[in-house]
Amino acid sequence: MVNTRAEAVAALVDRIGHDFRDPALLERALTHSSVGEGADKAAGRPARHNERLEFLGDRVLGLLVADRLHRDLPEADEGELSSRLHALVDKSACGRVGERMGVGLALRLSPGETKTGGRRKEGVVADAMEAILAAVWLDGGVEAARAVFDRAWAEELAAPAPRALNNPKSALQEWSQGQGRALPAYRVTGQTGSDHAPTFTVEVSIPGLEPLTAQGRSRQDAEKAAATAMLKREGVI
Repeated sequence: MVNTRAEAVAALVDRIGHDFRDPALLERALTHSSVGEGADKAAGRPARHNERLEFLGDRVLGLLVADRLHRDLPEADEGELSSRLHALVDKSACGRVGERMGVGLALRLSPGETKTGGRRKEGVVADAMEAILAAVWLDGGVEAARAVFDRAWAEELAAPAPRALNNPKSALQEWSQGQGRALPAYRVTGQTGSDHAPTFTVEVSIPGLEPLTAQGRSRQDAEKAAATAMLKREGVI
């Protein structure tokens, strides 16, 4: 009988280009919190899912992106660097990278999470991609993590840089007022993830326009992402 997940994991390893000395690290990075968490807690053991690795991977990714941008863009100011960094580390970017790497098929999910489409959920795939980066960091060190980042994020790095917006919420407010519309309104519509690494979903709405949602590591980040997304959709940036 063909083990479809084993094949997906092997294909993922080939795509990221790192041969794990400790395969258990990769397995943990691919294990969603829905798998066996209750049993682990009942037994008094720490859950062996990927949330702790995702916490580390988020910081590893930020460091690698900042280092890459600092080297590649010697003339860029802090605002431009910050805007570019945000575009490369946000949930959407990590989700796209994870999808290209084939993370979804390699995940360990509970039956319930699988039935609700967990393998295709941007947040689930994005978190796992960051956890994989942390697993590589722990398994092979900074240079191994950098090599995986350079390979996995190559398409994101090659994409046109977004227009630098130090304050997208102010930009959206100014644009809305210039159009004779009311001020944008923001509301939190969801929060997922653990307490130490939550993901907020925020909806931005302006009367007369279709609302949209975006995600971020904090409510403020999610609001900025939503404002940026609406400015892009309306052709302002």
